[in-house]
Amino acid sequence: MISLQRWRGWDVRVQDAPLALLLALGSVVPALHDKGTQLGGLPNRPFDALAIAVIAFECLPLVVRRRWPLVCLVLVSVAFAVDQARGYHTVGGTALLVALISAGAHLAHHRRATVIALTAAYAGLAVWLDLLGATEGVAGFVTFYLAVASAWAIGAWLRLSRSAEEERRRHVAEATRAAERTSIARELHDVVTHHVTAMVVQAEAARYLTAAPERLDQTLQAITDTGRRSLADLRHLLDLLNPDHRPESVGDLRGLVEQTRLAGQPVEFAEEGRASRDAGSAEAVAYRVVQEALTNALKYAHGNPTNVSVRYGEREITVEVGTSGATTSAQVGGSGRGLAGLRERVDVLGGEFSAGQRDGGFVVRARIPAGNPA
Repeated sequence: MISLQRWRGWDVRVQDAPLALLLALGSVVPALHDKGTQLGGLPNRPFDALAIAVIAFECLPLVVRRRWPLVCLVLVSVAFAVDQARGYHTVGGTALLVALISAGAHLAHHRRATVIALTAAYAGLAVWLDLLGATEGVAGFVTFYLAVASAWAIGAWLRLSRSAEEERRRHVAEATRAAERTSIARELHDVVTHHVTAMVVQAEAARYLTAAPERLDQTLQAITDTGRRSLADLRHLLDLLNPDHRPESVGDLRGLVEQTRLAGQPVEFAEEGRASRDAGSAEAVAYRVVQEALTNALKYAHGNPTNVSVRYGEREITVEVGTSGATTSAQVGGSGRGLAGLRERVDVLGGEFSAGQRDGGFVVRARIPAGNPA
């Protein structure tokens, strides 16, 4: 059997061909003669060569009903008029409703002019049939007009629904792109701010070490290492934009702490347990919490003792970073994006985040549920 996905991948003319052929074949079945639409009440007439041509022009244009809806509608309408005037009353007359629905749904230009032209053509057909001796009456012609108008209205409704769905998808795509840009900006903020802050602090310290060449060389080497780590992190972040990129492990907390120590910040690090395999994005968020907290410690409480505690549980990761003597939050003298970004990251995973003054220092806490997909 043909799969639905494969069927949808075919050209629309191929998809519409079965319906056109089905109506055409049904119209030539002897048992279905005179069983089609009968407008005007003219006497039935046996099929002849012209009847075959009428059936062809009524049914076969449906193959292009979505590609060229106006062409399809014109051909089917003319054939339908001849069908009724000659009294063939074929099953193929049903194609008029299909053509009207298709035109209402797929016709992109001159829609109002098409409606006016069709109304005028129908009025002309009604007069023609009346001259041929139709017994339909005004009420019958009006009723049929309302029926075909309803077919057009159904197509127009389908068009509006499709347009609304496309607009919804466009808004979703724009929102997704905006979220992706926000995420990338947040990652860049975390990476660049931390490394550049460490480099600035180290460079400031190097100014006072000219009398101690060994320590100066060590500080300059630390600046070089920090710069290299920054470039590596930026490359990793840019790799995330590659569709073929495969997720890698998050940064090493011990390396992050050591880098902060080299920048002149005394840091005590305690790690309890190990991250589970199904920790998902919780481990990455925990890393970013520690990174941002240490960056703020360097910027606003340089040289003050800082304690980092990370505990890995079965269902959550708990992070606490406290800096003694810190009296200024990251929102003073900065954009405030760091802590706000951390709060958003943790909230997305259903966790809890807090940052504020406590016991003469500044403490950042996060409880991050584990097991969320990365």
